[in-house]
Amino acid sequence: MGGVDVPHDRQFVGHSDGDVLLHAVTDALLGAAALPDVGRLFPNTDPANRNRDSAEMLVLAAHKVSEAGYQIVNLDCVIQAEQPKLADYDDAIRHRIAGILHLNPNDVGLKAKTGEGVGPVGSGEVIEARCVALVESNPKT
Repeated sequence: MGGVDVPHDRQFVGHSDGDVLLHAVTDALLGAAALPDVGRLFPNTDPANRNRDSAEMLVLAAHKVSEAGYQIVNLDCVIQAEQPKLADYDDAIRHRIAGILHLNPNDVGLKAKTGEGVGPVGSGEVIEARCVALVESNPKT
């Protein structure tokens, strides 16, 4: 999750590696720059995207954001998961995302929430992730 191996008895299911947090960050960055979403850039109908590393997808998306004339200022991420508990992985995930994007880890916010037993998150059926990305016009372009 977030490019970090978090031990658990379940795994993500997706066309790519299914890293829900990296996909949320990717979509947030693309959206902030008014670019097509992750599904349009890396469609699940393209065999090249089967089991694709979400970190690679994030790097390519960040490059597109830069090409569009923006630079990343910061990220605010929220993971909603009943299990696994993520407190012990918070710093590793923040540092991994920061490393992928060449950001200061202090510019990557991360919060983990549970569903408190309610709904698909609370019953452990799904893990959800959201991210808000702040970008600014890059004066170098």
